[in-house]
Amino acid sequence: MENHEPFLREAIALSKSAMERGDEPFGSVLVKDGDVILRAENSVFTGHDMTNHAELNLIKLAAQHYDTAFLAGCTLYTSTEPCAMCSGAIYWSGIGRMVFACSEARLGEIAGIGLNVPSRAVLQTGARTVTVLGPTLEDEAAEVHREFWPKHLGKA
Repeated sequence: MENHEPFLREAIALSKSAMERGDEPFGSVLVKDGDVILRAENSVFTGHDMTNHAELNLIKLAAQHYDTAFLAGCTLYTSTEPCAMCSGAIYWSGIGRMVFACSEARLGEIAGIGLNVPSRAVLQTGARTVTVLGPTLEDEAAEVHREFWPKHLGKA
């Protein structure tokens, strides 16, 4: 059985790094054959672009280096379940598998934001299969959100 926890913990660490830089707390890593090949953080505030989600940043970077055939053998690990926009991007990128820590539902409970569309609902509509695993390490990933969102939304 594969151990996803080290990669999820790296994504969670990237979410903390994004928060410390002044961005929203989301991070992602791309793994091929057990090795992290790319990392990305959310940069919606520092990049002045509300589409700069960690997963979308990672996919844009991946597209510069790899084709869809290569990406089919990769796993995207992310600190929080991707939104509908990022789930669509994962599908179109060709990435074969996605593993997330904190669920969209838990994020919604903590932050009161989001589209509340499970990534599986988006990805199961495609012509090709994207394997989705998660939530895993949800409590650990949710801690970063509990630290960030009350302050950011003025509810602290």
